[in-house]
Amino acid sequence: MRFANILHEGEPTWAVVDGDELVVPGALALGCRSVSKLAARGVETAVAWGQRVLDDSRSVRVPVGDARLLAPIPRPPKNVMCLGLNYAAHAQESAAAKGDDFQAPEAPVVFTKATSSVVGPHDDITLDPRITEQLDWEVELAVVIGEGGAHIPEQKALDHVFGYTVVNDVSARDRQFRHKQFYLGKSMNGACPMGPWLVTRDAVADPHDLVMECSVNGETKQKGSTGDLIFKIPYIVHVLSTVHPLEPGDVIATGTPDGVGFARKPPEFLAAGDEVVCTVDGIGSIRNRIVGV
Repeated sequence: MRFANILHEGEPTWAVVDGDELVVPGALALGCRSVSKLAARGVETAVAWGQRVLDDSRSVRVPVGDARLLAPIPRPPKNVMCLGLNYAAHAQESAAAKGDDFQAPEAPVVFTKATSSVVGPHDDITLDPRITEQLDWEVELAVVIGEGGAHIPEQKALDHVFGYTVVNDVSARDRQFRHKQFYLGKSMNGACPMGPWLVTRDAVADPHDLVMECSVNGETKQKGSTGDLIFKIPYIVHVLSTVHPLEPGDVIATGTPDGVGFARKPPEFLAAGDEVVCTVDGIGSIRNRIVGV
């Protein structure tokens, strides 16, 4: 099942995605006003509630094209956790662009993005020259945690996944490389577009068999498959949970394939007026315009 956060009659609420319509709960909001709260209830309960909403004559149907979609998890309980260099081809292009010898990571490379970087699937991304002149794209599949826990065994890790969504790990490369770490180059306002909705794990047959693509102004820049992840989702969830407990609504971006701007020859970066589309098959697409200040 697909769940969206939307702005309905001036208030944020959740909705069930049904074809090209969003079905907004009427009397069946059930105390939940967001997808984050649904995630805390678990997949089976959330899907059952969603079906009741679909069957309820009091629910309101809104065309997807007429709705203001919000990020499925607009404020995760902790920073968005991200995997760096988790596709071999991307790790290789990154090393080549920096003049380094290629070496695939032996353990997950983890960094975070500030929660304030999260924006909706169609929100504008501001290019502020006071922050960066090298704004780059990164399409990624993101995992949303349902049942929390610590020291989660790898073989049970997918049971703790509520669902999946799409993120663009927007990156300020000059900041990232100048400061020799990821956080400052990844945490600008608007640097984590997310959406268009969340797809529950039961509706995704194999999260490691999804084609992902990023285009800028209609030109394909990245195309890859989650099958090429170096560290798979169960292992990622396991490793993160050994350091701190995972909570319902935690977001984990699993990494990006090759084709990023800074590694191109010559390097390419986003400019005001550009439109970036990130798509993961079976999940959906997010579309964001770059605006200047």
